[in-house]
Amino acid sequence: MMLEKIFPKLHQEGYKFLAISVIVTLILWSISDFFGFIFTIITIWVYYFFRDPERTIINDDNYLVSPADGVVSTISEIKGPIELGLENITFTRVSIFMNIFNCHVNRSPTNGKIEDIFYKPGKFLNASLDKASEENERNYFKIKNTKTQEDIVVVQIAGLIARRIVTQTEKKQEIKQGDRIGMIRFGSRVDLYFNKRKIMVKVGQNVIAGESLIARE
Repeated sequence: MMLEKIFPKLHQEGYKFLAISVIVTLILWSISDFFGFIFTIITIWVYYFFRDPERTIINDDNYLVSPADGVVSTISEIKGPIELGLENITFTRVSIFMNIFNCHVNRSPTNGKIEDIFYKPGKFLNASLDKASEENERNYFKIKNTKTQEDIVVVQIAGLIARRIVTQTEKKQEIKQGDRIGMIRFGSRVDLYFNKRKIMVKVGQNVIAGESLIARE
């Protein structure tokens, strides 16, 4: 258990980055102790950036769990994404900002079926900015809740540094609360849309993907 905390499982996306970082570090150590040391620190950071630890899932459709690690940056009432045909429905949107030290594996907030996945290219503005939700590269998941049949939307939004959104699921796939749905490389944001539920978080609160409770019926 202790070893898992010190050396958590690595996400599949991290292996090539870690390999490149290790090779560069070994080369630099042969040239300069200073730069070798610097890249050793970078290699450790790369490993922890792509960490994919196990989480304890509540598995209760009365609650929505956080889709991402990070800090709640905004909570607002907003029309649903036009890209998913939900622009006529008002949702509560909880935005979670992930810095470069957070785990970047994203998880499903609920049990359900993925009815739609929509990828949209865009800019790479600072993910903490509100307009990032409309202008940045992003990926939408529309999930039909198993119990209530309500539409829950998760949006992965690339940030200033992030350049690739990774999807680990597909349309029509049945998923469980807390299942991994993808990740975003190097700093980003995740928006969670829902309605007819009571908020359980506040702006500035730190949350953990798959474990922190975001809203309840």
